Amino acid sequence: MVSAIDVRGLVKRFGRQAALDGLDLRVEPGETRGFLGPNGSGKSTTIRILLGLLRPSGGSARVFGSDPWRDAVPLHRRIAYVPGDVALWPNLTGGEAIDYLSRLRGGVDAARIAELTEAFGLDPRVRCRAYSKGNRQKVALVSALASDAELFVLDEPTSGLDPLMEAVFTREVGALAGRGRAILLSSHILSEVEKVCDTVSIIRRGRVVEEGTLSELRHLTRSRVAATVQTDPGGLLAHADMHEGHAEAVPGGTRVTCAVDDAALPGVLAALTSRGASELTVQPASLEDLFLRHYGGHA
Repeated sequence: MVSAIDVRGLVKRFGRQAALDGLDLRVEPGETRGFLGPNGSGKSTTIRILLGLLRPSGGSARVFGSDPWRDAVPLHRRIAYVPGDVALWPNLTGGEAIDYLSRLRGGVDAARIAELTEAFGLDPRVRCRAYSKGNRQKVALVSALASDAELFVLDEPTSGLDPLMEAVFTREVGALAGRGRAILLSSHILSEVEKVCDTVSIIRRGRVVEEGTLSELRHLTRSRVAATVQTDPGGLLAHADMHEGHAEAVPGGTRVTCAVDDAALPGVLAALTSRGASELTVQPASLEDLFLRHYGGHA
């Protein structure tokens, strides 16, 4: 099976500035891949190359086995793109804009458009110039999600949406993946990526610095452990496997918090329970922890 996206050693320079410096990225049909990195890391440049809007300086980029620069027109019939800042024709209604965008991809599924319009709470009779940022985003989402595209490139797709509409988006993306569609999701909302993505690529200075499934990547960071103990935690905090330990007196005992490597969890939990631990919680590492591991205070 041909990969939806197959990028190898991709380089893009703007004068002396290297926006991409040997980037590797692959997305398979049915996969939802999160594409993470702060502004200036190379995400937007990568997306523009995949859409055939920029020509790479080196390496290779293939979409369904084709060169997006040379074969942009036929590829765009197979790709749905949602930007983070949507500009629409001010004199068209939302419904007319959706209809026009759908025809650019080769056809209109009126029933699907009506279903999505209702789900996102969009009034298609309003002219685009009167829409808020969130409603402009809904127009782009309805148009993309109603298409029969095989690859969905989503760049900050929920920008301006409220939490209820984000839940609709999450549901619809899950349905797309279930139908075998490939999805590349670039987002600054790490919780959103955790909800919808199977795999994640973290990019820094034009290169992927970490990638894999979320379960695989969580092994690279420590879980947060908290418990209330009944005995003096002084010796406990000296435990070799407890990192960033902190103790605070609370009603009913002492609240102990620490970070623990996954492999050391059984030993730490045994040490806590031997001291009469209650209200014990273990919080696995989040995608945010992993992201900050690479960017720290520079994100």
